[in-house]
Amino acid sequence: MSASDDPRRVHFQSPEYLVDRLDAIAELFDKDRTDLLVEAIREYIEDTADSETFQELVATKYYDGQLEFETVKQLVGAETAQRLRLLKADLEGEPLDLGTPDDVDVYDGDVTTVDDDR
Repeated sequence: MSASDDPRRVHFQSPEYLVDRLDAIAELFDKDRTDLLVEAIREYIEDTADSETFQELVATKYYDGQLEFETVKQLVGAETAQRLRLLKADLEGEPLDLGTPDDVDVYDGDVTTVDDDR
């Protein structure tokens, strides 16, 4: 078990009816209330992280400098975060200094035409 997997006590308040329902479900499945809560939180986080809307929000805030890379990594995973970092670096880079194209015959005189007689 890594340090990030170590349990951390969290205290929060919930409407009583939700706790009652959670306890009934826990009893039905012969599970602990905490196990069900952790499972529900994990599923919610995974579903949210996979959401296109969420990923777009994270990318926008990262590109605007509102999120640090490590936070982005926690939110969307290492692979997506790395892709966003590369895209951000590309966006922040100086544009290529490309001159205007010369008036060159790119087809070298060989032009093919298509008859569209339908």
